[in-house]
Amino acid sequence: MSEPETEEKTAETAEEEVEHPPTEETAEIEAEEAAEAVTEEAPAEEEEKPTETAPAAEAEEAAEGEEEIEIVEEKVYTIPLRHTWVVTPRGRRAPRAVRDVREYVAHHMKAEEVAISDDINSAIWGRSINKPPRKITVRAVKDKEGKVIVYPTKAA
Repeated sequence: MSEPETEEKTAETAEEEVEHPPTEETAEIEAEEAAEAVTEEAPAEEEEKPTETAPAAEAEEAAEGEEEIEIVEEKVYTIPLRHTWVVTPRGRRAPRAVRDVREYVAHHMKAEEVAISDDINSAIWGRSINKPPRKITVRAVKDKEGKVIVYPTKAA
């Protein structure tokens, strides 16, 4: 029984021997990390400001939800998807509906590049691949570079 105990002790001493004394590089890195920790803690205590609850603050939060883009043109479309139901087999309707939305917006906004937001994609796929909506109302936003992004319409 004494043999396993000696093996455990030798394993512990081997781990201790592997540790190297700190070099100049590791000392510099540790000093930088300590300095960053001190600078991060100090401003956090000073920045305790009352939060804004004004309508302007809510508008800013809504604008931050979408990327800051320079809007050249913005239009609202109701896109009919009944053609998708008639022409496409049941198991391929949702992907076809996404393609139809993209084509419709590209045609009407005269754009080559169209991006569909996750909310629109979720609305189309919400009832599975077999039953996309018969029509969908979207808000298309065109930026100065000519890229169009499709969002759901804003609630009135």
